[in-house]
Amino acid sequence: MSIYVVAAIIRNKENQMLIARRREGKSLAGYFEFPGGKVDEGESHEVALIREIYEELGLHIEVGTFIEESEYTYEFGTIHLHGYVCTIIGEIPDKINSIDHDEVLWIDLDETERYRFAPADIPIVAALSG
Repeated sequence: MSIYVVAAIIRNKENQMLIARRREGKSLAGYFEFPGGKVDEGESHEVALIREIYEELGLHIEVGTFIEESEYTYEFGTIHLHGYVCTIIGEIPDKINSIDHDEVLWIDLDETERYRFAPADIPIVAALSG
């Protein structure tokens, strides 16, 4: 089964990236990822990202440049992940809460090796680093 997913690479004024750890009870619990979610049938990547980031984090975003596509096969299906640079519209809140994650962090690009990223997200991390 193919699952199409979009991910937002959101940066703050200090050029840090937003990452989130999947909460217990979710598939891939404990792994960090770039926030995002599944693309619904007939939905564009841009519309899916805007919807998912609002649903998960309560943030309004503008979708920018495409960064990387990755494909990874898990037990539950093959994820086709598309990463995009995104910008928060308006003020960046001090604390960002998520319905799907138990931890949301701002990290520097050179800190990514400290976190266990979901396998599908690793090529996006590499593209940002490269």
